[in-house]
Amino acid sequence: MKRKAITLSLLFTTLGIARAWAGDDPPTAISNKEAIDLVQTHADYVWTLVAAALVFFMQAGFALVESGFTRAKNAINIMMKNLMDFSIGTLAFWAIGFGLMFGATQTGLFGTSGFFLSDFKAGGDPWVLAFWMFQVVFCATAATIVSGAMAERTKFTGYLIYSIVISAFIYPVFGSWAWGSLFHGSGWLEKLGFIDFAGSTVVHSVGGWVGLAGAIVLGPRLGKYTKDGKIKPILGHSMTLAALGVFILWLGWFGFNPGSTTAANKDIAMIFVNTNLAAAAGAVLAMITSWVKFGKPEVGMSLNGGLAGLVAITAPCASVSPLSAVIIGAVAGIIVVFSVVFFDRIKVDDPVGAISVHGVNGAWGTLAAGIFNMGGTSATIIGVQVLGIVSCFVWTFGTAFIMFKLIDKTMGLRVSPEEEAEGLDMSEHGGIAYPDFEVSSYAQQ
Repeated sequence: MKRKAITLSLLFTTLGIARAWAGDDPPTAISNKEAIDLVQTHADYVWTLVAAALVFFMQAGFALVESGFTRAKNAINIMMKNLMDFSIGTLAFWAIGFGLMFGATQTGLFGTSGFFLSDFKAGGDPWVLAFWMFQVVFCATAATIVSGAMAERTKFTGYLIYSIVISAFIYPVFGSWAWGSLFHGSGWLEKLGFIDFAGSTVVHSVGGWVGLAGAIVLGPRLGKYTKDGKIKPILGHSMTLAALGVFILWLGWFGFNPGSTTAANKDIAMIFVNTNLAAAAGAVLAMITSWVKFGKPEVGMSLNGGLAGLVAITAPCASVSPLSAVIIGAVAGIIVVFSVVFFDRIKVDDPVGAISVHGVNGAWGTLAAGIFNMGGTSATIIGVQVLGIVSCFVWTFGTAFIMFKLIDKTMGLRVSPEEEAEGLDMSEHGGIAYPDFEVSSYAQQ
């Protein structure tokens, strides 16, 4: 131990001398504490940006899940929507969204500074840039969730308008209510003690409820429901792609949840464990539930069960025990199966189960953060959690429903029946995702 202490002391002294030589002043020794602080600061930057890269990789996971769960004739459209969610969303969040979400505020409703990254000046604090990078990938996640719920029948131009609005306005405003104090602001929900560490509600329920509004305004895909009201399954073209997408999302969640510390410290260990346990429990219980309900261990439900567990643990990942994480994930795996069936029965056509995975289980995870809180729970804590859940639904569903209705009445939100039957790849993008393979007659329906 003594040798280790001497080694660390020499390391920190060396770092101090190197730091001094890097400036214009003559080299001066710095204390061990200053050196430790310097190393910790640099580690925080590296961890936050590595986590941001992992969350960015989730875009690939979403693209594969959505493409796999839908038909081959719409694969290009799925990829284009995911690409534009991140690209357009990045610019919209840079220009407007970041300021609304994290700018200074007097009301606790939205920020009024920091637009176009104006808080960062030449020679200023580079933490603004690291923090913005981590937040923009979260914004893109919320936007991309909606793509799956509206798949296979949405006009690309209408979707682009939606992508701008959610990234610049809908997501940032609610985010400011819950997370504003992470930078300059202070939202009204967080002042009440709202618990949502990494975004079960802020990110996932926002995306899920916007997807619900979009699916309702669009209506179901052609042939999804028969004239006598029966449900006709429309199978995805590649469960292989869908499974690969889920594994990529699972990996990305190790940046999503632990990265929300924005600090390289020991707290991330428990968050990693909780995240993984909840995902595993969600997948297992969704498999069992589907096996009991449908007579077979259904792969789509099992994959969505894993995602449901990940969504549910996102809010409480830093404040519950590993045992609680298992329970939260297990309940999420059961919920997602019955939720998918429920929305099908009321004729809300969600091709990938995004509403159930993200909207419903985002709400469950946020409630669970109050119920299983290691610091103790109370009616007040749970009440604040419920208030946050309801506020999220009212804000996001309400604004999104109005937005989609306006798009539908002006430029149009849904493609024509002929274009839908042909596939959006050809009608919207003039291409075919698999030109060297014969497309089955089923995929052309």
